[in-house]
Amino acid sequence: MNKKTAISLIIVLGILLGAGLYIVRQNTFEMLEQSVEIPTPQGKLTGTLTLPKNAAGGLGLVLFIHGDGPVDASHNDGYKPLWERLASLGYASLSLNKRGINGSAGNWLEQSIEDRVEEAGQALAWARTQTFVDSGRIGVWGASQAGWVIPKLAAQETLAFSILVSPAINWLQQGAYNTRQQMKKDGCTAEEIKRQITYEQQVDELLLRGADYEEYAQLTHPKEKMSAERWSFVRRNFLSDASKELQNFKSPVLLLLGEEDLNVDVEQTESVYRENISPASLLTVRLFPDTEHSMLRVQTADSALRALMISLFAPRKITVDGYMEQIELFLSKQG
Repeated sequence: MNKKTAISLIIVLGILLGAGLYIVRQNTFEMLEQSVEIPTPQGKLTGTLTLPKNAAGGLGLVLFIHGDGPVDASHNDGYKPLWERLASLGYASLSLNKRGINGSAGNWLEQSIEDRVEEAGQALAWARTQTFVDSGRIGVWGASQAGWVIPKLAAQETLAFSILVSPAINWLQQGAYNTRQQMKKDGCTAEEIKRQITYEQQVDELLLRGADYEEYAQLTHPKEKMSAERWSFVRRNFLSDASKELQNFKSPVLLLLGEEDLNVDVEQTESVYRENISPASLLTVRLFPDTEHSMLRVQTADSALRALMISLFAPRKITVDGYMEQIELFLSKQG
């Protein structure tokens, strides 16, 4: 190896080392993380509890309730920037692995929405036994499918507040909306969209009849079919509709929506929340422009590389500007 090559190699190694150290610093969060296990009659729940550094007593607590899918406690570290922000405000965060994930007993695909409400209640009961938690300052944060869980939970539990991100209202209507919006974005023709919607209406009819998986599998479909486990999960939950249950809220609610959400009809969602939450003073709504279902900028959500680079080099900037600030402002008004 000649001198010029050796110098170049040293420079490259130095850049890589510097980048690595920078990534480590950016992904080191100012909070304490603890693994937790919560015993339940359905088997243990595992998860993560985060606390402010040098935490003493009197902490508020936010229980995180996930959306769809096999989600782990940190949502692949995606929750950590918000956990850090909450810790800076004097809040602990409690988030559980879904059943069947990272040691939580069971299988999330075998759960109904009611099962998830019961699970959230078990987590809240555990949280109230923790001496550092102020039981009068316990609230929830939830996204997407949590929009069916949290209103039911509000009827059973005393919540100090609820933060809902892109929450679902009606399962069947949301599915049809998502199909149309996603296919439009993908450049599908009107005829292709019509064919898909017709197929999904046939699926809905089978669900309403209580058809088994074998009958569903016989339908002609141009794309992949859902698994038997997924079919069973959908059968348990497809009648979910949160509209009337929004009347259960008796404490402040923060509704966060993205204008470019392909999963949820945000205009309908805001309208239904405003119609059903009373008094109106309980509800705060914030609609973010150029923002999709996960509170990411559209250009970030549409680029896996961009999302990866931000998550590595600036994880606190992965969500849309103003998202965490709005949560902080909302919580500051809760005392």
